[in-house]
Amino acid sequence: LLHFTRESLQESKMLMMKGSESGSSDKMTRIAIVNGERCKPKKCHLECKRNCPVVRQGKLCIEVENSSKIAFISEPLCIGCGICVKKCPLEAIKIVNLPSSLEKDTTHRYGPNSFKLHRLPTPRRGKVLGLVGTNGIGKSTALKILSGKIKLNLGRYVNPPDWQEILTFFRGSELQNYFTKLLEDKLNSIIKPQYVDQIPKIVKGTVQDLLKKKDELGKFDQIIVDYEMTNILDRGIDQLSGGELQRFACAIISVQENDIYMFDEPSSYLDVRQRLKVAENIRKITDDDK
Repeated sequence: LLHFTRESLQESKMLMMKGSESGSSDKMTRIAIVNGERCKPKKCHLECKRNCPVVRQGKLCIEVENSSKIAFISEPLCIGCGICVKKCPLEAIKIVNLPSSLEKDTTHRYGPNSFKLHRLPTPRRGKVLGLVGTNGIGKSTALKILSGKIKLNLGRYVNPPDWQEILTFFRGSELQNYFTKLLEDKLNSIIKPQYVDQIPKIVKGTVQDLLKKKDELGKFDQIIVDYEMTNILDRGIDQLSGGELQRFACAIISVQENDIYMFDEPSSYLDVRQRLKVAENIRKITDDDK
């Protein structure tokens, strides 16, 4: 069972952060991150490349070919000066500081000039494991990997490893057994989506009909009380507020039969009282040894 709580941050060891446990004296590395949605080489004059001091020295620090959809910035050559950040008219580049000690245990990377996820949290039966941290450090990516929606690549996005190599990478750890069961379909997982406001675009029907349709545990009567949904049962999904959608999303996950339940940002749109109630309801799932 996965849920965001503060108490297990250290256990999860999500190392996409600006410091390290060993202290602030660790050497920091400045790297450039390119936003793939903002970067549009055909809509600018390649200001990043034109003004890069390394490129002016004749080195291919920033490459943009005619067929390129985004600019490529060489991590070994980039000096982190930040000139490209200031010159980019589309605000597609930013410089971040990362501990240079994070050179191993890379779990996943989407591509060049993107963040690396280091290590993974380890789910345990009957326990609530929480991930906390600022936006963009890999919490949602970790959940997608653990749920099987993303195949981790150990940082090798060009030549990704096969599952045998991945299992060897985690050899001797609890994650080796976890991924083995996931591959053999001996471990069922379900994840509550992060953006609940997208649910009405995908799902149609009333709250009551949808909950009863998905109820595999016979918990319908109890779950509508736990999530305070008795007064919205006859409403269509498209008529729910943000907080009601959040409670519905958590509820419909909880009535399904699975081994692992993952809740991505279950507190958004909720007030303090509702957040505590949702946390209490999520913890109840462990009573069933999940």
